[in-house]
Amino acid sequence: MRNLYLLLTFVVLFFSCQSKTTTISTEETPAQKEAPSKNKFGIIIHGGAGTILKKNMSDSLENAYRTKLKEAIETGYAILEKGGSSLDAIEKTINVMENSPLFNAGKGAVFTNDGKNELDASIMDGKTLNAGAVAGVTTVKNPINLARAVMQNSEHVMFAREGAEQFAKEQGIELVDPSYFYTENRMNSLKRAQKREKIELDHDDQTAFYDPFIKDDKFGTVGCAALDKNGNLAAGTSTGGMTNKRWGRVGDAPIIGAGTYANNKTCAVSSTGWGEYFIRGVVAYDISAMMEYGGKSLAEAARIVIQEKVPNMGGDGGIIAIDNEGNMAMEFNTAGMYRASINGDGELEIAIYGK
Repeated sequence: MRNLYLLLTFVVLFFSCQSKTTTISTEETPAQKEAPSKNKFGIIIHGGAGTILKKNMSDSLENAYRTKLKEAIETGYAILEKGGSSLDAIEKTINVMENSPLFNAGKGAVFTNDGKNELDASIMDGKTLNAGAVAGVTTVKNPINLARAVMQNSEHVMFAREGAEQFAKEQGIELVDPSYFYTENRMNSLKRAQKREKIELDHDDQTAFYDPFIKDDKFGTVGCAALDKNGNLAAGTSTGGMTNKRWGRVGDAPIIGAGTYANNKTCAVSSTGWGEYFIRGVVAYDISAMMEYGGKSLAEAARIVIQEKVPNMGGDGGIIAIDNEGNMAMEFNTAGMYRASINGDGELEIAIYGK
């Protein structure tokens, strides 16, 4: 009887240990849950949305845009591939577009009513929800760099005009003479706008920014969103604003939640469109909120906001975004949007025209 009792006890202990071993071997540890897969990273950019039609685009100009989009996104992707941060990738990618006269940001910024270039930018860290923005600067070569300095080296979120430029000097941000931003085609656009005595909006069919090389084209803001190998999201946006703008007008690009938003819980978004409507609709944040509180996928949230909500208000434009799983969205309700993406497998996509 005693031997039987010992045998039964041994059997119970044996299966108990096996059960515990099985449980431990199949349960993910916290480190495993937090660590993304090797290829769960990516980057996506835009160079503005508007009436961008193949029939109005010369082959040489189209090639110039595709080449610059490729250069920009590969700059950021190289940083991510080596394990760099999404913030670094965002900043360096946008620098490439800010330094090109092809886009309405930095070097290619449009002119205000009084013949100046006033630049706006913003950046956001999805891990900490920290953000920085600048508006109305006139001597900062790369406004996205200043926006990041505001985020990381001050207790504030947004600086404007003279105050922002004073902060730039103190931070050692590269400054240039305002003449650096002068381009002949942008000046001609201002003259046409003033001749017609109406403001041209970057992204509106009736009051649009018309590039002299592309009939009926309107475009502006540049932006980038990225997910790095550590699972951190970031987004940034930079622009020269609106041709012939007055009164210190500021659009959505430097407004956190409208032009830029990033949250590791959901996604990172950069907007390009008719700024007044994107501010009213809090477009970038709305996409994130629909994912977090409504359970929508990135693709569905982006579609609802850009194809339904913004048009219902009377606005147009688009967004680029990436979620915390590496899924991407390029959603726009205009004829075209300069855009590019590279996923964790290194697959590159560059596009200009509508779907």
